[in-house]
Amino acid sequence: MRGSRMNPGDRRTRSTMSIVIVMSLCCFFYILGAWQKSGTGRGDSIALRVTKETDCTILPNLHFETHHSLGGVNPLVMTDKVFEPCHIRYSDYTPCQDQNRAMNFPRENMNYRERHCPTETKKLRCLIPAPKGYVTPFPWPKSRDYVPYANAPYKNLTVEKAVQNWVQFEGDVFRFPGGGTMFPNGANAYIDELASVIPFTDGTIRTALDTGCGVASWGAYLMDRNVLTMSFAPRDSHEAQVQFALERGVPAVIGVLGTIKLPYPSGSFDMAHCSRCLISWKSNDAMYMFEVDRVLRPGGYWILSGPPINWKTNHQAWKRSKEDLEAEQNVIEKIAEMLCWGKIHEKGDTVIWRKKADSNECHNKDDHPSKMCKIQDADDVWYKKMEGCITPFPEEAQLRKFPERLFAAPPRILQGRTPGVTEEIFEEDNKLWKKYVSTYKRINKLIGSLRYRNIMDMNAGLGSFAAIIDSPISWVMNVVPTISEKNTLGIIYERGLIGIYHDWCEAFSTYPRTYDLIHANGLFSLYQNKCNMEDILLEMDRILRPEGAVILRDNVEVLNKVRRTVMGMRWKSKLLDHEDGPHIPEKILVSVKKYWVGNEEENSS
Repeated sequence: MRGSRMNPGDRRTRSTMSIVIVMSLCCFFYILGAWQKSGTGRGDSIALRVTKETDCTILPNLHFETHHSLGGVNPLVMTDKVFEPCHIRYSDYTPCQDQNRAMNFPRENMNYRERHCPTETKKLRCLIPAPKGYVTPFPWPKSRDYVPYANAPYKNLTVEKAVQNWVQFEGDVFRFPGGGTMFPNGANAYIDELASVIPFTDGTIRTALDTGCGVASWGAYLMDRNVLTMSFAPRDSHEAQVQFALERGVPAVIGVLGTIKLPYPSGSFDMAHCSRCLISWKSNDAMYMFEVDRVLRPGGYWILSGPPINWKTNHQAWKRSKEDLEAEQNVIEKIAEMLCWGKIHEKGDTVIWRKKADSNECHNKDDHPSKMCKIQDADDVWYKKMEGCITPFPEEAQLRKFPERLFAAPPRILQGRTPGVTEEIFEEDNKLWKKYVSTYKRINKLIGSLRYRNIMDMNAGLGSFAAIIDSPISWVMNVVPTISEKNTLGIIYERGLIGIYHDWCEAFSTYPRTYDLIHANGLFSLYQNKCNMEDILLEMDRILRPEGAVILRDNVEVLNKVRRTVMGMRWKSKLLDHEDGPHIPEKILVSVKKYWVGNEEENSS
């Protein structure tokens, strides 16, 4: 008994040792956590290896395959609110291009066809239903030629454009022969004619703009030439033309040349196109030609096919006077010269101009009549009034040809024109998103397959997500929020990708059910205290196809709020740890929208 007793000195020594051990362990785990958070050393590879080894059980309750083609909720997460379906009459609702609201605005300069969003009290806070019989679109490239009738049940164009081969109705599908008003024999033959002048094959031409695109057959067939086209058309009497384009798997938005600037940076496009687009190019002192010049890259091409070109032959068919058509063409020719565009081709109904690569030097000549804009930021365009003047474009470093330009440092970075973005940051961003996309593909093995054609990145940054998953079988709409600290959309275009400016406090310029996969990095943190999170999620639900997938990357507190909300929106979700381990506050939320369609009985709004 006496031998088991400890004297006071021994007790003090052991107590001191215990404190040292505890403090040592605390320091060790603190350093380990910081090490994991840094993403350096072997911590990252260990986390990735563990993730890979447990891949078979990552998302046991989510199914990414579709189950509605032609021919599991976590009980520990409680939803705060259940969102009811909207009435079936809203199945094709476009909040900021609502036809009834549009009639309250002036028709002058197409103002009534521009964006006019509902006020807070007028917003629909219900789930937009799919029409009865809705099915998953056909995979690309079959989707280019066929669209299920139930997905866009509008036959007007099959009658109105019957002789022009826009679209035909056959059984339970629409068939798109590839024709257009100015190319009834097909877009491919028309593009072949353009290719005799424009170098489509060497990677010089990668981004194109189609104004008044119809059902976007021009853009659809340019994809065979590795050209990405941003097509737009208004929501007007040619109902569902943009909806048809997106159902076909072709990039498109609802838009119009009206009174405000196009939502694209200056010098974005390698080529712009108008094929009988019904735009009055001579109106308002040719203001629309100045806007096309703003978004056209130096050395880019403008194609005009249709009125007033070849008016001597076609004036009777167009039911317009020779004098009117001749006056319009004279104005176009005069403004093209002022813009330093050189006419390089004229045959039949088509003319091609090329913007001089050294257009600034051309404008600065003493004998050249130029009308230069006085602006500080040529890319500050959101809801800004269109101007009838020439936007100066800085002399830039040589732009690489595609696909080299996808990962080469863009001129805007090389020349320091995007504050806060350096070559080193650009390279690190590419490496980071290569790692992140690799994770996404382990989570959802259908990414990179025909399952996801139309993809959106709601907060695109430098466009690295889109660059990593770039593929002929998919495309990404890169959205740069107007409240972003850095304006990076110009960089995205210089990489050979496409995108648009947008404020997510408002509805996007598209029809419901137009995207297969939506990705957003830090979006909800960006919009905290800016607008209602529910409104952004309801807009995501509106534009996401039934059985479509969503990948969100954000702070865990934000994502937990999102997860509670989407539980009431008929989404299934799973919250996953960051690639570098569970101690990182940034998490990944993966969701799948359930399949459901509307009916006449459901009438919440």
